[in-house]
Amino acid sequence: GAMRHLPYFCRGEVVKGFGRGSKELGIPTANFSEQVVESFPSDISTGIYYGWACVGNGDVHKMVLSIGWNPFYKNIKKSVETHIIHTFKEDFYGEILSIVITGYIRPEKNFDSLDALISAIQEDIEEAKRQLDLPEHLKLKEDNFFHLPEGKAVNNH
Repeated sequence: GAMRHLPYFCRGEVVKGFGRGSKELGIPTANFSEQVVESFPSDISTGIYYGWACVGNGDVHKMVLSIGWNPFYKNIKKSVETHIIHTFKEDFYGEILSIVITGYIRPEKNFDSLDALISAIQEDIEEAKRQLDLPEHLKLKEDNFFHLPEGKAVNNH
């Protein structure tokens, strides 16, 4: 159920999550709205994925993504959180995040401690960086999906 849906293209507005990523983990994540999360294939496997991400009309960066209930935090709603492997100067709530999920790293698992969770995420990031340098993943970085038509970059409700 993990690979069958890949590559998976998705775009949506960034909303405020639980505010945990940056504060507790030092690993900021961008959360999609519930609507976007609900649009994901219902049978896509929970776990950790990697791919490409772009905020608004910005540059395309490597990313790691988690789909699931975050057993460590005992969430009741499924969430999709993207960690873009890049340092942004400011938050981008309300911006449009475009992602292409290209590969799967591992299933979701629970951790005994915050430190164990953080080191697992660091390993996921290293794995994602390695995989995304491979030609079959690299080519998706240039996908036209990332070129928003002019005027579409701003989300006017």
